Amino acid sequence: MLNRGTKSKAWNGPKRCPVMVPVMFLVSVLVALLMFFRKNDENPIPVYGLPNQKWNGFESLVQFNPEREFRNGTDLIWQIPDLPKAVLFLAHGCSGRAVNFWDRSSKCPECVGLPEERLLVLHALARKFAVLTISSAGRCWTFGKERLIVEDIIRWWVKRQNLEKLPLVALGASSGGYFVSALANDLKFSSIALMIAEGMFDQMDIIEDYPPTLFVHMPKDVHRQQKITEFMEVLKNKGIDVAEIECMELPLSTTFLSDRIPGLDQTISARLFNLFKEKGFIDENGYMKRDGRMTHWKQALQESKTTFLEKGLAHPVQEELNLAFAYHEMTSLQSEQIFKWFESYMT
Repeated sequence: MLNRGTKSKAWNGPKRCPVMVPVMFLVSVLVALLMFFRKNDENPIPVYGLPNQKWNGFESLVQFNPEREFRNGTDLIWQIPDLPKAVLFLAHGCSGRAVNFWDRSSKCPECVGLPEERLLVLHALARKFAVLTISSAGRCWTFGKERLIVEDIIRWWVKRQNLEKLPLVALGASSGGYFVSALANDLKFSSIALMIAEGMFDQMDIIEDYPPTLFVHMPKDVHRQQKITEFMEVLKNKGIDVAEIECMELPLSTTFLSDRIPGLDQTISARLFNLFKEKGFIDENGYMKRDGRMTHWKQALQESKTTFLEKGLAHPVQEELNLAFAYHEMTSLQSEQIFKWFESYMT
């Protein structure tokens, strides 16, 4: 393909290139070997962070077994793997709760296990991170008394679990991202990740040893991208390590929803895809035309007599449509990069 503004050159026919023959032979051998080992790998290492990652891809590695309690009215849910190497605090966004990160179980019958939240926890547990989730007091996080309460809870919990010698990291999404950016001025995190949030760096004095900060964002949100660019420069000028991960839109397919949502089978997934296609919610390549929140897919579903969605699956479907549009949503797809970032500051 020609770059714009360049001129094409006339083609004068094939030229002999004796070096190409052995090169092509070696390439063919390498491809054949790769295909052989891929085919014969009975226990393939799971590839984290790819769009085709399935909701049950961790079944052979880790299982949910959380503990739950209330401390002075605050909801805490956590799980500690064998031989943990770090502690991860996860902060939800507005309208989120700690129960969103965990599948329903006898220990947590109210847990709902939203697709992206639960996968973030499974990634963490598989990599030997102890995971602590806390619910905000209101719809969104606040930054006065609640910040002090959560700081006290984290310190108390880490000490009670004898995890004080382990690195402490945090990830917050949206409102949780703002909260984590402020909390990092109080707690000693080895690094933090702010998801779909630029942080509160224009509203606080940044301490000298502020932790390395990773911004995980969706560039389609242009205003937030501009603020992140601005704040990355602010942090760099203070000698703080920063990096960013850009999360791009994803095409839907007949199995996209069933691959990512527990309890949603391939038949319903395909019917939903065809309904979205019929109603013009997606383009010819499967990309969402509008944000999931602005798409009247629930109304179209009610009007359709061929597609049935079980109770409790509407919220997960909504989350995945938002994720596919890539404007503002929790995402687990970049987990590999996120946890490598955490691990790079744990030594």
